[in-house]
Amino acid sequence: MSNGLHAEAIYMFDDDSEEKRFYSLISEIRCPKCTSGSIASSDVPVSRDLKQRVYELIKSGSSNEEIKDYVKQRFGESSDYKPAFDGFNYILWLGPFIFLALLMTIFYSKRRL
Repeated sequence: MSNGLHAEAIYMFDDDSEEKRFYSLISEIRCPKCTSGSIASSDVPVSRDLKQRVYELIKSGSSNEEIKDYVKQRFGESSDYKPAFDGFNYILWLGPFIFLALLMTIFYSKRRL
């Protein structure tokens, strides 16, 4: 019978840089089950498992990019709070500015007429 309480996992690191990497990474990975929030702030089972996997990957010597790629392969691009600035993302980032410039051009050209 479960009482709903879960023990907080204890992560042992060799040095402060590993610990900082871990907490930085888990704050950049979106919780797959939550509507918003990172796995750092979530206690759902999938987030606990993912935190454990990130810990194991850090301990095995994986780079931050390798860890993020691992998560993206399993949960998709939306799992990363810091998406890559390439491909379709250019349109998402630059689209509003292009649209605004187009509107301003139309507005000023109509004022001259």
